[in-house]
Amino acid sequence: MITFKEDVFKIDTDSSSYVFGLNHGMLESMYYGKKIRDGSDYYALREKSSGGYPNTVLTENDDKTFVMDNLCLEYSFPGKGDFRNTAIEIRMPDSSFVCDFRYSSHKIYDGGYKIPGLPFAIKGDQTLEVNLIDLSGLELILYYTVFSKTDVIARSVCIKNGADKDIYIRKIMSMQLDLSDSFKLLTFNGLWARERHKDEKNLSYGEVVCSSVTGASSNRQSPFMVLADRECTQSSGCCIGYNLIYSSNHYESVQVSGYDKTRFMGGINPAFFEWRVGPNDTFFTPQAVISFSSCGLNGLSQNMHGFVRENIIRGEWAKKERPVLINNWEATYFNFDEKKLLEIAKVSKDLGIELLVLDDGWFGLRNDDTTSLGDWYENRKKLPGGLSSLAEKINEMGMMFGLWFEPEMVSPISDLYAIHPEWAVKVPSRKPSLGRNQLVLDLTRKDVRDYIVNAVSNILNSANIQYVKWDMNRHITDAYSQELGARQGEFYHRYILGLYDILERVCGAFPHVLFESCASGGDRFDLGMLCYMPQIWCSDNTDYYERVLIQEGTSYGFPLCTMGAHVSAVPNHQTMRTTPLESRFNVACFGLLGYELDPTKLSDNEKLAVKEQIKFYKKYRKLFQFGDFFRIKDGFESEHAVWEVVSADKKQSISGFFQKLFVPNPPSDKLFFKGLDEELFYKISCREQYLEFVPGRLSDDEGFLSNKEEYGGYGDLLMNGGIKLNQQYPSIRYNQGSRLMGDFGSRLYIARSEEEK
Repeated sequence: MITFKEDVFKIDTDSSSYVFGLNHGMLESMYYGKKIRDGSDYYALREKSSGGYPNTVLTENDDKTFVMDNLCLEYSFPGKGDFRNTAIEIRMPDSSFVCDFRYSSHKIYDGGYKIPGLPFAIKGDQTLEVNLIDLSGLELILYYTVFSKTDVIARSVCIKNGADKDIYIRKIMSMQLDLSDSFKLLTFNGLWARERHKDEKNLSYGEVVCSSVTGASSNRQSPFMVLADRECTQSSGCCIGYNLIYSSNHYESVQVSGYDKTRFMGGINPAFFEWRVGPNDTFFTPQAVISFSSCGLNGLSQNMHGFVRENIIRGEWAKKERPVLINNWEATYFNFDEKKLLEIAKVSKDLGIELLVLDDGWFGLRNDDTTSLGDWYENRKKLPGGLSSLAEKINEMGMMFGLWFEPEMVSPISDLYAIHPEWAVKVPSRKPSLGRNQLVLDLTRKDVRDYIVNAVSNILNSANIQYVKWDMNRHITDAYSQELGARQGEFYHRYILGLYDILERVCGAFPHVLFESCASGGDRFDLGMLCYMPQIWCSDNTDYYERVLIQEGTSYGFPLCTMGAHVSAVPNHQTMRTTPLESRFNVACFGLLGYELDPTKLSDNEKLAVKEQIKFYKKYRKLFQFGDFFRIKDGFESEHAVWEVVSADKKQSISGFFQKLFVPNPPSDKLFFKGLDEELFYKISCREQYLEFVPGRLSDDEGFLSNKEEYGGYGDLLMNGGIKLNQQYPSIRYNQGSRLMGDFGSRLYIARSEEEK
C-alpha cells in the first residue's frame, strides 16, 4: 500500500515499510525496515540540523541548516553540494554537469508498469511515480512498484528531455538507498567454473564497487548483493537485498561517508556509457529490486525466491516441473553421430531420464570450436536424416529432444562471416580479439537480429525440439557498431536491448519450448534472462565440492527452480577431482537435475544407483524445485554445508548434509531443521544410497547400501534441539549403523509428518 500524507510517502509491503518525504523540494530518505504503523509523527525520522556543518556548501542560501552532504536522499545529483557518489551524471543543455531536480508532482495507481525495450517484473500491486524537474526543462521520474507478499519494491528511473537541445547521460542509476546504519556487505563473486562465491566484509569509511564490464551480468560479480546488520545470521537479524533486472554491464556502489551515512546505488555501468537524449525523447533505466527481511538471510532469500517465481519467471514453464535431462557434451564433445546419440538415449531412457539434449557440434562443419557458428543448418555427415529424423527416433523411445544454440556468435571461418563480415563486433581499423575462436554478432543491428530470429525459428520449426540451451561463450571486446557512428557509448546497452528483442520474438513464437539460458555456464545468471527463460545453467563446473559452494551462493538471490545442476563423470572434467556418485547426485537434487556423462560406460552398479536416484528425484521433484529453501549451515564457513527444502504445507522436508574432507575419529554431527510446523510429529529417514568403497572391501562386484537411520520428533524439537546423527565411521570399526561418508560424502534426510501419506 502506498500513501502520501503531510509531505511524506509511505510504501508498505506485508512486512516492511519504506518512508521518504519532501525537504526543500528534494526527497529525503527517512526509513526502510520492519513494518511500522500509520499515523506516527514522521518528524522523528528526519535529519536534524540546528547549526549547519563546517566546511560545507549551503544548497539553499536562505537556510543555513540545510546541507545536502549529510542528508539521506532518494536520488542524488551533482553540482549543488552533495559531494558523495551521485546517482546521475548528465551533460546538460548548457554543457555543464550541474542539475537540481526538485519535486513537481506524483501519482499513485494500481498495478505495475512496462519499460520500453526492457524486461520488467509482472503482477505488481501498486505503483508510485514521483516527478522531479530541473530548471532546464529536464524531468526525472522515479518509479516504485510494490510486490507486497514477497516484501519487494521495484525501482527505476526515466529521464524526459524537455529542453530544446540534446543532453548526454553518462551515468544514471536505477535506484539509490541512503541509510543511517552500519552494515556488513555480502557480494557473490568469482570467475568461470567458480561463480557466485559468497564474500562478506564489514563496511567502513570509503567506497566498495561491484561491477561488470564484460557485456554480460558476468561470472565475476553478480548484481545481487546484501546489506546486513553486523550481527545478522541465516535465521535472525535485519538485512536488505538488491538485484537488477538487467543482463549487461552493471554497477553497484556502497559508500560510507564521514557522517556515517551509507549510500547504496545500482544500475547500468557508467563505464563506456554515454546516451544521447534529444528534445522530447526519453530514456528508461532497467528495474532494480530491493527487499527487507527481519528474519535473517534465509528470510531475505525466501522473499527473493518468491518474487522470482511469481513476478519474474513467466510463460508455460513457470510453475511446471522440469524434466530430468541428459546432455551429451561431456560424454562425446564434438565426436558423435546419430548412432552414438541413440545409444546414449536408449540407456538413458532405461535409467528414467526424460530429455536428451544435443549440445555443440550438430551444425555446419562444426567438428571443433574453430568454425561454423552462425551457420545454423544440420551437419548431415553426423546426422544423415537431419534433426527431424533424430528427434522422431528419440520421441519414439518416449523421450523429449532438446538442442544447443549459440546464436549471438559468429566464427571467422563460416559461411555467415564470409558473406557478412560487417555483422561482427569489431573496430574497422583494428584486428579484433577472439574468444573461443569466435566473434560476437552486432545485435544493435536490426538485420542481424532478424537473421538470428529466422535462423533459430527455422530450426525449431524443422523438428520436434522441446528444449533449447541458449549459450554465449565469450565476453565482448572491440565494442563497436558500424551502425552507431559517433554514438559508440550506446553500444553495450543497445546490444542487450537487441538481445531482449530477439528473445521476445523467439520465446514468444515457441511458448511450448523449455528455454535454458547459458553463458559459459553462469556468466549471465540474472533476473533479465529469467524474464525470458525460466532456468539458467548454473556453472560449467559440475564437481561436487565446487557445486556446493556455487549453488549455495546462488541460492541467496535465486530459487532452486532456476538452477541447472548436472551429475557428471569422474575424474571431474573441470577439477580432475573424484567424488562419490551419490554426492554428485545429492547436490544436483537441489536444483534442476540432469546428467552430463556417457551412460553406456556406467557399471551395472552405477546404473542401478542412477536409476534409484532418478526415481527418488521424481518422487520429490516438486519439493526440490518449488519448496522453501533454507541454508542451515554455511558451506563457505563450515566443514560441511546443510541445506533444507520444505513443502508449502510444512508436511515434508528434505535436508542435504554435504561434507568436505573427512576428519579421522570425527566429532558428532547434529542436524537442525527450519520451516517445520512446531505441532506436527515428523519421522525422519535417510535415503539409502550406493557406497562405492567400504573399508576392508571393494565393491566392484556388489553394491553396499549406506546405513539406515530413523529418527522422530515434533517440529519444535527438530528445529530447536535438532538430531544427533549416528556416529560417522570412527576410523577403525563400523557396523550397519555407522555413517560411512569419507571425503566429499553426503546424505539426504527426508522428514514426513504423520499426516503425510
